[in-house]
Amino acid sequence: MTPLKIAFWNLQNLFDSAASDIAADLEFTPASGWTDAAVDAKFDRLIEIIAGLFDGDGPDLLGVCEIENEALLQRLADGLNAALNRDDLIIASHESADIRGIDCGLIYSRAHFALNGTAKGHLVHHRYPTRDIFEIPLTITATGSDLVVYVTHWPSRRGGTESEAFRISVASHLGRLVDQQLKLDRDTVLAEENLVPLHDAMKQRWNRNVLIMGDLNDDPFNRSVLSELRASNSMDGVEEDIKLPADDRLNSDPTKRKKSDIARYLGQEADLYNLSWPPLGVSGEGSIYFSPSGHKRSKQVFDQIIISRGLALGLDGAIMHEADFAIATPQQMWTNSRLPPDAPRHMVRPKAFDRENFRGYSDHFPVTALLAFPSA
Repeated sequence: MTPLKIAFWNLQNLFDSAASDIAADLEFTPASGWTDAAVDAKFDRLIEIIAGLFDGDGPDLLGVCEIENEALLQRLADGLNAALNRDDLIIASHESADIRGIDCGLIYSRAHFALNGTAKGHLVHHRYPTRDIFEIPLTITATGSDLVVYVTHWPSRRGGTESEAFRISVASHLGRLVDQQLKLDRDTVLAEENLVPLHDAMKQRWNRNVLIMGDLNDDPFNRSVLSELRASNSMDGVEEDIKLPADDRLNSDPTKRKKSDIARYLGQEADLYNLSWPPLGVSGEGSIYFSPSGHKRSKQVFDQIIISRGLALGLDGAIMHEADFAIATPQQMWTNSRLPPDAPRHMVRPKAFDRENFRGYSDHFPVTALLAFPSA
C-alpha cells in the first residue's frame, strides 16, 4: 500500500481580522494593519506551500498550530481541497483557553482516516492556561488500526531560561496522556484476581499507534523532550515489551510479599521514538531561525514528530521510519530566495509573513514524514 503523507506546520499567527472578545489579539485587527486583504494573502501563501508538499500531492494528515479558530481551519482545508483538486480533506478542531487565542488543529483525509471517538483538548494550568494539547482518535481505514494523534504547541521561550519549567510541565502532562493510551487503567488491573488473562490486553495496549506532532519550543535534546516526555533517538526502551506482572496477592505468606509488579506496571512510563534527530547532525539545519538568550541567532529543530513503540516497530498495522522525516524548505519560503539551491543550510531561513507587502509565509518551516504499512 502507498504510504500516507504526514505534515506539521506552525502557521505563525493565523488570525482573522475581527477582534476577539477574550483573546489578546489586538495586534491582529484592521486598526493594526491586519486587514481582510492581509488575511486573504496569508491564506494564499500558506496554501501555496502546503499544496506543494510531497511533490505537489499535499498531505493526507496535517497538524497545525497558531490558528485562531475553527472557521479559519475550515477555510484552510477548503483552500487545500481546491488547490489540490481534492474533496477529501476535513478538519478536527477544538477551541482552547489560550490567552492569545491561538489553537492547534488537524486536517485529515476522510479517504484514509476516520474519527474514532471524540477529539478533545488538554490544558495544563499554571497562572493561566497553557497552549493546547489536542488529542484526535482516528482509525486508519486501510488496516482498521487505531491511530491516536496529539497536535501540540508548548510554551514559548520568551521568558528566557525560566520558561523551561513550563515546557517541562506540559511534557510531563503529555507523557501521562500517552501512558493512558498505552496501558490498562488501575481499576481494570486491580479488578482481576489473576493477571494472566490480562496479559494479551496489556501487550495490545502497549503496541498502540500514537503520533505526536508539534512545535515544542525545545530541541529534541532538551530536558522536556528527552527526559520528561521520554522521547529519544534510541530504540532500547521502545523495544521493551510488557512482561506479565507477578501478582504478590497470590502469595499466601504475607512476609514474602515484596513491592508488587502490579505497582511497577501501573507506574511504568512509555518510551517514545523521536523521528526528528537527523537534522541535528546537519550543520545549520533547523525548522526555525531563533535567537536564544545570550547567543547569536541560530536555527533550531523545535518542530518535531514523535511516535510510540507500535509505530516505530510496525506492531499495529502501520510504521514510520526516521529516514522519512524531513524539514520542508521550499525556496520561495527563504528570506533570500536568490540564494543558490545548494546554499549553506544556516543561510536557508523561513520568511515570516509581512502584513504590509503581503510577502512571506511563516517563521517556521513545515516538517514531514510518511505513514507506511508493514508488508504482511
